[in-house]
Amino acid sequence: MIKWFLRRWIATFERTWNYDAAYMHEVLDADPKALLAFSKVAGVSRYRKDVPRAAYFAAAITGTMAEDCGPCTQLTIDMAARAGVAPSVLRAVVARDFAALPADAALGARFADATLRHAAEADGLRDEVVRRWGKRALVSLAFAVTGARIFPTLKYALGHGRACTRVIVGGESRPVLRELTKAA
Repeated sequence: MIKWFLRRWIATFERTWNYDAAYMHEVLDADPKALLAFSKVAGVSRYRKDVPRAAYFAAAITGTMAEDCGPCTQLTIDMAARAGVAPSVLRAVVARDFAALPADAALGARFADATLRHAAEADGLRDEVVRRWGKRALVSLAFAVTGARIFPTLKYALGHGRACTRVIVGGESRPVLRELTKAA
C-alpha cells in the first residue's frame, strides 16, 4: 500500500514539473523506507521564512547549479518562476550576473556563492542577511543552499545525472554556468 501511494506521489510530481524522477523510483524500489527518510531530509528545501522570494530562489538556484547543470537546475528555475520570480532575475542568476540582480536577489545569490566556496566574504553577507531579514531568513537561505544540493547529488550517486544542458528561462534558452565566482 505504501509503495502504491509513493508511486502516485512521484508520478504527480513528475507531471506537475515535467521532470524525470526515475532516481526516486529507484530508491522506492530498493526500499520505501529509504524514500521516506530521504523525503524528511529533503524537507529542508521547503522551509522559507522571512526571506524575500527572489533572494530565496537566487540562493537555491545558485546551490543547484553548483551540483547540476541540467534537469535539477531547470526544476528549480521552474519552481521559482511559478512562485513569481521574474524571468529577468532568473536569467541573471543563471548567468551569474549578480550586478544585474535586484538587491535582495543579489544578496541571496552572493551569499550562496560565498558559502559554497567557503569564502571569507560569506561572514559579511551572513551578517547582512540577518540585519535585513533576521535569523529565520538566514536559516531559510542556508536550507535553500543545502536542500538544492541534495537532489542532484543523490541523482548522480545513483547514476541518473545528466550531462550539462541549457535551461529555459522565460521562454529563452540559456547556458548554465556551474563555476562558482572567483574570490574578489
